[in-house]
Amino acid sequence: MRPHRTHRPRTRRPRLPAEARVITARDDRRRTFETVPAGVDAATWWGRAWVTALEARAHDAARLARGRAYAAEGHVDAVTVTPGRIVAYVRGSRARPYRTELSLAAFADGAWAELLEAVAADPAALGALLEREVPQSLAQTVLPGAGELVARCSCPDVARPPCKHAAALCYRAARLLDADPFVLLLLRGRGERELLEELTRRNAAHAAREQPGSAPDFPGVPARAAVARTVLPPLPAVPAAPAAIGLPPAYPADPVAPDPLALDQLATDAAARALALLTTGSDPTGGLTPWQDAVRLASAHPTAGLTGAARTLYRDLARATGRTSTDLARAAAAWRQGGLPALTVLDEPWDPPAGPFDRARPALLAAGQGSFRPDRNRLTARTRQIRLSREGLWYGYESRPGTEDWWPTPAPASPDPVTALR
Repeated sequence: MRPHRTHRPRTRRPRLPAEARVITARDDRRRTFETVPAGVDAATWWGRAWVTALEARAHDAARLARGRAYAAEGHVDAVTVTPGRIVAYVRGSRARPYRTELSLAAFADGAWAELLEAVAADPAALGALLEREVPQSLAQTVLPGAGELVARCSCPDVARPPCKHAAALCYRAARLLDADPFVLLLLRGRGERELLEELTRRNAAHAAREQPGSAPDFPGVPARAAVARTVLPPLPAVPAAPAAIGLPPAYPADPVAPDPLALDQLATDAAARALALLTTGSDPTGGLTPWQDAVRLASAHPTAGLTGAARTLYRDLARATGRTSTDLARAAAAWRQGGLPALTVLDEPWDPPAGPFDRARPALLAAGQGSFRPDRNRLTARTRQIRLSREGLWYGYESRPGTEDWWPTPAPASPDPVTALR
């Protein structure tokens, strides 16, 4: 946890555009800013200190005012920052822009080592830098003092620097420093990526030394040993699938809970599907529509002698699928007759080709079953009916006299029309 840091009023700082914040992996010590945050006046205390360093050696307030106007009017083109220099082309009254440069001495390696060690040892300074603020403890070190910032320009007005072009660049550079103090550190000689890597290493070393009983060196193993292949023990044998599903737990009745029978039905069905998936690798009901799956669930409870709980199940399933309980009971009878193909025969009449269908009527007549009238894939005689499926199987149906209320019979499907009537 970082120690508490005394809060000071925060100034709203501009953000660098995305293209200006990119640090190339090839060269961390050269950054070019095609776009500079809008505005002229520095927004942070370190930005204002930067401007003060140049204004302290200015001999002509009029030139500074003209430089501010140039900066506000967008006369400063792309700004390039390298160790010790900020360079840009500034457009003046002539057609050709002037090459303008601000110089600030870069730190030697020894000075950088001391600075980095001080930041790594001070959590407040490190936290401020990571938040893109200049730490107060580094202000006297990294910010330019009076007379330390040197201006050069290719314009003819070199008698009493800084000229208006250098002043314009100074004001624009202050806005860069507002948004990203790493620009100032780059000017002092180090790029952002190398600074952060070095600070991370030094901060980790400080943390290790502060831990009680820690060794002076980091413990570890050679990389070759860490990535070496090891022999893993064999996997345990796959347990055998159970022969059948077990009984579900008992579900007590509760006014605010789902119906116990519905819970029992769902638990039993889920166990059966899981066993089928385990033994065959496929879910036998995975492709069913909601209506077909509701019929499958209801088919486990024959309509004859339905208990109150079973009637509730039929009612809820029918309501969930937009059908009536009678529709569901008829479809469940078809499912018990032959599963999904039988349900398809119930719901979908079709026109069979000539052949087996046309031969069925003479066969029924020869077997003494009487004369059957054809209607699409159905043959009907008074209260009996058989329907041909697309798979070539016949399914028996029956109805009360004088009605057209056809229900599947308990007899299984057969390729023989006579057998399907029995």
